[in-house]
Amino acid sequence: MSIEFNYQGKNVFVVGGTSGINLGVALAFARWGAKIAVASRKQEKVDAAVEQLKTLGADAFGVTFDVRNADDVSAGFAQVVDFFGGDIDVLVSGAAGNFPARVNDMSVNAVRSVVEIDLMGTFHVMKASHQYLRKPGASVINISAPQAFLPMMHQTHVCSAKAGVDMVTRSLAMEWGQDGIRINSIVPGPIAGTEGMERLTPTPELKAMCDKSVPLGCQGTPDDIANAAGMLGSDQAGYISGAILPVDGGWSQSGATWLMANLSDMLDQNAS
Repeated sequence: MSIEFNYQGKNVFVVGGTSGINLGVALAFARWGAKIAVASRKQEKVDAAVEQLKTLGADAFGVTFDVRNADDVSAGFAQVVDFFGGDIDVLVSGAAGNFPARVNDMSVNAVRSVVEIDLMGTFHVMKASHQYLRKPGASVINISAPQAFLPMMHQTHVCSAKAGVDMVTRSLAMEWGQDGIRINSIVPGPIAGTEGMERLTPTPELKAMCDKSVPLGCQGTPDDIANAAGMLGSDQAGYISGAILPVDGGWSQSGATWLMANLSDMLDQNAS
């Protein structure tokens, strides 16, 4: 269920906001009255997301860039700020890449791709954004993952990259606090209907196993993540910065490790 926030007159930019959790976040901010921009690598996905945002009555804009390319990210930010006609109030950085694999089965290029999208992509977005963030008052929200603080088999590359993302959040909360900019990470748990969960739990049996692994007994929804982003972006969270916030029904307490261990056994059996 979506909570109501008032973002009338606010400029919100969601990087990666054309699909999955990030699109859900962008749609929520649009419902809450924000002027909204989204970005991703594929023009057709950007166009589709902008049209969807406009059906909610939002003043919406889209830009295409690859977060792995710092120059493209900088150019994209310039276009977005030109559209806004002012500084960015809320920045959500959610571009990510993932696939399950053991280290011995991965190429160096495969690992590099995840690190460049997740960690370096976040760094490029942060570096490009600073000059355009409202000072004081801006809120930056990085979308992280439980792999940042929970070791998981078949996820060494993602664990490493997302741990780096959370340290970027915590370090920049210190550096940019003097500008009145708050930076936090949201850590989604299993969110139903997303591409990642469809890959990890493609059958009813696996979905049931996932539900069982969550202390609250069910997967979350994109609205659960959007509500957390709405709170962190608002004045109600005016003294929250450097936080790593799990939004996961308690999953990261133990269920995440239990589920991934069982899925790892299945992946190993399928590979043999």
